[in-house]
Amino acid sequence: MEQLIGITTDQAPADPAATDDMLVTQPIGYWSGLAHTAVTRHLRDAMAKIDVTQPQYWVLNRVNGGTTAPTREEVVVQLTPLADGEYEIARVVDQLLHRGWLRIDADQHLHLTDLGEAARARLRELVTELRAVVHKGISDEEYVAALKVLRRMVVNVEADSPS
Repeated sequence: MEQLIGITTDQAPADPAATDDMLVTQPIGYWSGLAHTAVTRHLRDAMAKIDVTQPQYWVLNRVNGGTTAPTREEVVVQLTPLADGEYEIARVVDQLLHRGWLRIDADQHLHLTDLGEAARARLRELVTELRAVVHKGISDEEYVAALKVLRRMVVNVEADSPS
């Protein structure tokens, strides 16, 4: 294991009422999990009001992005690690085809229809509004610093994992 820099801090039990001076002892898994749950619930609740799911938004964005249109299999492979189950993304593609938001060409590549592009644009606006709520009182610098810390923690854990 890599030599730790500085003094190792004792890990305290998760405490939602921890004061700022106590945060250094708080477990990152608790707080990152709490943030993930709260932000994801907020996003999914807002999307549900317009009859769309977060995975549907992922698929619309994936089909829209890139220089070449992806195949169904490419979308499934890329997005399944984010999904709640191994079959969710394939089902979402079927839902979006049924809604007429996606179409498949003769080479089996997926494309947004005009309805799909309109939905993607509408969702992009919604997500931007929701992002503003999540980021209220947080500067861009603070946000970047937080993500850098989380990214470094992921690297640290993955480097320490025997895989």
